[in-house]
Amino acid sequence: MTTTNSSFPASATAVLEAREITCVRGDRELFSGLNLQLFAGQCLHIRGENGVGKTSLLRLLTGLASPESGEVLWCGHPIKEQASEYHSKLLFLGHRDALKEDLSAIENLRMYAAIDGIALSEQDAFASLWRFGLKGREDLPVNCLSAGQKKRILMARMLTRRAQVWILDEPFNALDTHAVGELQDLIVEHLQGNGLVALTSHQPLAISGLRVLDL
Repeated sequence: MTTTNSSFPASATAVLEAREITCVRGDRELFSGLNLQLFAGQCLHIRGENGVGKTSLLRLLTGLASPESGEVLWCGHPIKEQASEYHSKLLFLGHRDALKEDLSAIENLRMYAAIDGIALSEQDAFASLWRFGLKGREDLPVNCLSAGQKKRILMARMLTRRAQVWILDEPFNALDTHAVGELQDLIVEHLQGNGLVALTSHQPLAISGLRVLDL
């Protein structure tokens, strides 16, 4: 038995939306008057040179930071007014892998499932790790794994988390060519189930219908 992503209902209105948002870091304005809309089944590739505000934009979309002006909305309502509901539908993977180094791959996966309130069977946990090439390494402490293998644990978490909104900061870093293809396939599966994705990446992506935002 393999774990599959849940299918989420499509919506005629924008599910995730930014209206006229301005981002300031320190005394520097990174961007202003930015608008975007993402519907179920869409993927947004945010591009730009280092320092232009890609990660800052992702943090605004998650609600971890607030815009200087403007607002971010989920299903037509500001995320700050429904933070708990929005975050229950959100998976954010930043630059840091956020794995517990002294725990094994399987322990990390099941720990996060418990934190997220997800019922994850042992069978499905192992199946998700095996899908991404970690068979035989499930019980190794994370600090014994390579950077690419750690990213594969996070791919397994993406599979099992069952969140509709994926916000991913440079998710392809440290992955070899085969793993890049696996992650793109996983993203496509998520989109086909009416999930939505906003991500940053310095490399071109082979995802049908991909939308691009250049900062």
